Amino acid sequence: MSFKPKVALAQDFLVNLATLSSAVQGKVLKWALRFQSDPTANGINYEPIHGARDKNLKSVRIDQDWRGIVFKPPAGDVYVLMYVDRHDAAYSWAEGRRIAVNPTTGALQVFAVESLVEPALEQARYADAQPSAKVSSTLTPEPAKVAPIFSSLSDQDLLGIGTPQELLTQVRSIQSEAELDALQSYLPVEAYEGLFLIAAGDSVSEVLMSRETRIDKPVDIEDFAAAIETAESQARFVVVADEETMVAILNAPLAQWRVFLHPTQRKLAQGDRSGPMRVLGGAGTGKTVLGMHRAKWLAEQRATTEKKVFFTTFTRNLAADIEENLKTLCSPATMQKIEVKNLDAWVNSFLRRHKYEHKIVYNRKQDEAADAWQSALALQDSSLALSSAFYEEELERVVLAQGVSTRDEYRLAKRTGRGTVLTRGKRDAIWPVFEEYRAQLASRKLKEVDDAYRDAAALLQDKPQGYSSVIVDETQDFGPQALRLLRAIVPKGQNDLFFVGDGHQRIYSRNRASMSACGIDIRGRARKLYLNYRTTEEIRRLAVATLESCEVDDLDEGSDEVKRYKSLSHGAAPKTLDFQHLEDALGSLQPLLKASLAEGRSVCVIVPTKHDASAVYGCLKAGKILATILGPDERDQPDSKAVRIATMHRAKGLEFDEVVLLIPRNWVDVRSGADNSQRLKYVALTRAKRVATVMQY
Repeated sequence: MSFKPKVALAQDFLVNLATLSSAVQGKVLKWALRFQSDPTANGINYEPIHGARDKNLKSVRIDQDWRGIVFKPPAGDVYVLMYVDRHDAAYSWAEGRRIAVNPTTGALQVFAVESLVEPALEQARYADAQPSAKVSSTLTPEPAKVAPIFSSLSDQDLLGIGTPQELLTQVRSIQSEAELDALQSYLPVEAYEGLFLIAAGDSVSEVLMSRETRIDKPVDIEDFAAAIETAESQARFVVVADEETMVAILNAPLAQWRVFLHPTQRKLAQGDRSGPMRVLGGAGTGKTVLGMHRAKWLAEQRATTEKKVFFTTFTRNLAADIEENLKTLCSPATMQKIEVKNLDAWVNSFLRRHKYEHKIVYNRKQDEAADAWQSALALQDSSLALSSAFYEEELERVVLAQGVSTRDEYRLAKRTGRGTVLTRGKRDAIWPVFEEYRAQLASRKLKEVDDAYRDAAALLQDKPQGYSSVIVDETQDFGPQALRLLRAIVPKGQNDLFFVGDGHQRIYSRNRASMSACGIDIRGRARKLYLNYRTTEEIRRLAVATLESCEVDDLDEGSDEVKRYKSLSHGAAPKTLDFQHLEDALGSLQPLLKASLAEGRSVCVIVPTKHDASAVYGCLKAGKILATILGPDERDQPDSKAVRIATMHRAKGLEFDEVVLLIPRNWVDVRSGADNSQRLKYVALTRAKRVATVMQY
């Protein structure tokens, strides 16, 4: 049997392919399929690129105008499609790149040649010096020389975090974060990431431990076939084993999350875990993508059609998006072993199967629940001088969150953060209101959500479900009773629970839930993702600034911070525009959006309320701008050309090229308080990939 060479695609190849017209993409696909079937065929003429420093880079003709750049080493039977473009542009790309195996990590790396890196570094250094030059005079002494940031690191340290051997000198000369950022596009991604984390205060060992990709064996720098199989290589190269895979990848070159995973994400997505695992990460760090790849691995390696993987999240819309994306990631056979449903829908279905006679209350301010609550408030002790709002918060944050069901339990309940101190006598006087509320609900065959969760968990003690694993996205939006229910859904053991979340984005539940207090032990199995792949660094910084003074937890017993989070892309600084009135802001909105649409960007206008959304829609309709309001049950269509309009809650989980946040100055959501309002702004701004504008009035 003849041996078939390895054929792989580089991330740069797909990035550039996605920018080409559909007609050219069709030509590339047709050619790539022939190439994948036999890269050694006589019809494929590998032409040398005379200006290229890397002699393993060859040009192949796609048609008269278009060229593919292929990495074709002299031995090893591995062929990599590196880039595609018109003749001159393709050759220019090849002349400025080198591909080599890192002698310490064993990874196959793509990086710029020194002749490109040196000018970029000099330009950044010059730009850094300009502000001081403007204020200097002939009497001003020369500024003191700044020590290079990485001067204390050995060659082995720099190689170990991914720095190419050829660029050690240039990296050693870096003196500022601005200079490091200037080299971002010239370095392998893991090198830039590692250098950034070290500049932020991490040690080399901390960086390497977080990656979990250390290789403690000699590396053959000529074995390209072995190098392309390493975890770090798989973050930017994918080996294409068959025609079906090639077609699937090339038909959706923008959906790179399906193909490339950061080494840390890949390590977390694959392999067995001894118990529950929690992964934190700021907006845009790839938490949901990680959850989907984890579900795929578990379904393919550990689940059966009788013992499925259950993937759940808080909202219906996000669950629907996750299911559709999983279908593009997984084969039909794998999808047969994955169930995707938001938790409330799962609870409703589960309780109906068990003849549960109560209807669940999701809004106690409506219909019969409102009547029940008012009847209960009639029993409040006027001598206590406590407001109705106090009773409602006490119900949510103490009674329901902790599953308090008797007066004795309420006497002992923790009330951390509630402010008002209650003696035993006062608690005894307050309790009848809560007892009466539950009685009023019961007479109407109604149950609060948290109480329904508690009932479902009790039923599960005798009737374990058919799941091998549970994946939980947006964990921060689940309260204590939800976490206790999730713990009850799957038996304790290997690969049982996998949580991803971010306390900065808690916008649905005001009740912090400690995982350990809910019976979920994550000791030794807690990780963090720091790198933002969606939002530019400029937008990320503005979003983080909205969280100032906002205390953020780590979904367990500790706190979280944002100082080590970093975006890998840069762009224009976000704009803040001030207006006297909403009408003034709406008048400026039309030309702003027309300009954005003319540049081909996807845009979403994010507002606090449904009423605001209607006002924006009317404004855009009057200006003959195609627009759509994303309602609670309406899924976004990513290829839509319309301006989307969404409330801050509805925008959760979505992303757009551009976001316009239209909001009153000093806005605070009276229903959820200042902290939650800050988190809503953070969520809204981090929906933007490239451009963000705040219009305040």
